[in-house]
Amino acid sequence: MNSAAGNIHLLMTDLGVRARSASRAMARAGTAEKNRALLDLAGILRAQAPALREANREDLQAAREAGLEPAFVDRLQLGDKVLEQMAQSCEQVAALPDPIGEMTDLRRRPSGITVGRMRVPLGVFGMIFESRPNVTIEAAGLAIKSGNAVILRGGSEAIHSNRALAACVAQALQGAGLPGDAVQLVPVTDRAAVGELITMPQYVDVIIPRGGKGLIERISAEARVPVIKHLDGNCHVYVDDTVDLDMALKVTDNSKTQRYSPCNAAESLLVARASAEGFLPRIGAVFASKGVEMRCCPRSRALLEAVPGAAALLRDAVEADWSTEFLAPIISIKIVEGLDEAIEHINRYGSQHTDTILTSQHQHAMRFLREVDSAAVMVNASTRFSDGFEFGLGAEIGISTDKFHARGPVGLEGLTSQKWMVLGDGQVRG
Repeated sequence: MNSAAGNIHLLMTDLGVRARSASRAMARAGTAEKNRALLDLAGILRAQAPALREANREDLQAAREAGLEPAFVDRLQLGDKVLEQMAQSCEQVAALPDPIGEMTDLRRRPSGITVGRMRVPLGVFGMIFESRPNVTIEAAGLAIKSGNAVILRGGSEAIHSNRALAACVAQALQGAGLPGDAVQLVPVTDRAAVGELITMPQYVDVIIPRGGKGLIERISAEARVPVIKHLDGNCHVYVDDTVDLDMALKVTDNSKTQRYSPCNAAESLLVARASAEGFLPRIGAVFASKGVEMRCCPRSRALLEAVPGAAALLRDAVEADWSTEFLAPIISIKIVEGLDEAIEHINRYGSQHTDTILTSQHQHAMRFLREVDSAAVMVNASTRFSDGFEFGLGAEIGISTDKFHARGPVGLEGLTSQKWMVLGDGQVRG
């Protein structure tokens, strides 16, 4: 092991030892102390907003000078709205019931013992993320309330923002009498730190990567710690054969264009043949006005050719387009015969993230909910609602497209486990 690698190993081992120790203190922390830390953190974020924006400006300038894509730079920004939402998420998490110590499924057995389950923290989780510095606060807030410790490893492109935010968290924890080591930021940008973090099962109980497909594939392949992940957000909007076209127009537009960079933005539009003639020219006009490139099947392109301003934005879809997460003003469009083909297409090409049906038929809505194999399935609502804050989780640690241990937006419950407990008064087994 060379000197640099040895230093990284020692650094990460030290973080791991301190996180494990802090996790034991967090597991026994009371609800009042945890809520105080969260509410104090909200106040600190508001008070430190000018300093946080200044730290963020350093990252934004470096990102632009490095020629990073606009969508990537957008995810880096800590504007007033994002900072306020971060503060509100801390307050919302504080207002949620504390899951730790909850006892459920209590049953008296013939032997006289009472068997049940108790909800407990996972222990220590490692969070590896790119670009979005607000993840620092979301992860910290959920770790605090769920009684866990967390080691955060953000991307080098957000290092100044993350350091400033981590300092706010440490101040809030210490002010509430909780260990500052409960939330630690890896202080170096060396990629070797990631390799250490994902191979420390003695200190880390689960890894949660949040970033590009390359990052998540690497972690999934190399980790020796369980991973909660999602690879892509290829989200679909399906416009059914019976639908309120005005509603469908509004929801489809919001799903795609409200923001292009999040993983819950729509990337694919499926339209039932019976609705195509009435709907596609209208949504095509909206997309054309906003500069959205449309990658079309032959039938949908034929209906969109005559839309003013659309011709220059039309492309013939290729097979790869149906499974691509664009994260940009690009959408794939296909006319399908109806619900059966839509469900088949989504289950074949989708990423099991979020998909919505726009319909006036209750039976079609119920079939879509049952048969589409995704973490979040919606009826007559924008895919952009697939978010922990919008779901009332206070914040989210990420969106999981796994089926174990958590699925969809991962909030407090996703950061806990259950252990069996037995209550008796001297019973022995015969």
